[in-house]
Amino acid sequence: MSIIRIGIGGWTYEPWRGTFYPEKWAQKRELDYAAEHVTAIEINGTYYGSQKPATFASWAAAVPDGFVFTLKASRYCTNRKVLAETGESIAKFVGQGIVELGDKLGPILWQFMATKKFDADDFGAFLKLLPAKQDGIALRHAIQVRHESFAVPEFVALCRDVGVAIVYADSAEYPAIADVTGDFVYARLESAEERFVAGYAPHALDDWAAKAKLWAAGGRPEGLPYVTEAAPKKAARETFVFFINGAKVRAPQGAMALIERV
Repeated sequence: MSIIRIGIGGWTYEPWRGTFYPEKWAQKRELDYAAEHVTAIEINGTYYGSQKPATFASWAAAVPDGFVFTLKASRYCTNRKVLAETGESIAKFVGQGIVELGDKLGPILWQFMATKKFDADDFGAFLKLLPAKQDGIALRHAIQVRHESFAVPEFVALCRDVGVAIVYADSAEYPAIADVTGDFVYARLESAEERFVAGYAPHALDDWAAKAKLWAAGGRPEGLPYVTEAAPKKAARETFVFFINGAKVRAPQGAMALIERV
């Protein structure tokens, strides 16, 4: 079985103060605290603006060995009518200093708006623009699409050909694709409810723990929406599971509860 990393989106969120972070905990030490209780964090701020190399270096220094950050790619890369023309923006994003994270750099998440429809030629061109390395550091890429037009074998094949992972999102709002297309798995649990202490009912957490273990072992969980019948070669895969959106106030409790189960 490969490594299973479980985390939350960001670490600066006011409702977590006093519910996740202890009362009067210094805000400048919130990343330190979060990194002691989850094993990965998806950074959303990189979607809205670039960061300085020193900022990435400081994040890396604040977390323990083995911790991983995933980065949401800039909106200037994904919110385009013609994706084939985004090469310059992609280069700017990966060149801003993300390599300062070193071995704490996880996959880059390329998230598309729900209105973005599948265009095989344009999307295929975009996938080919995603760099395999930056300054000698290997890069991994995950794609989150949220329009039903992507649920076709051609899209799955495009991603599988270049080794880009399709994000599986547990969402009540958008269609999901569970086909495994990369050498890692990236799942986002977006349907948390505040009525549950951990965002999801205990039996649901048990089920996600079982799915995470199966993904990590190279398996194909049953009961998920697959586009194709063909499964990729069975091999251990690093697996990322994030509690994000939904009832965000419950996200840390959800992540910690899932960590206990796996």
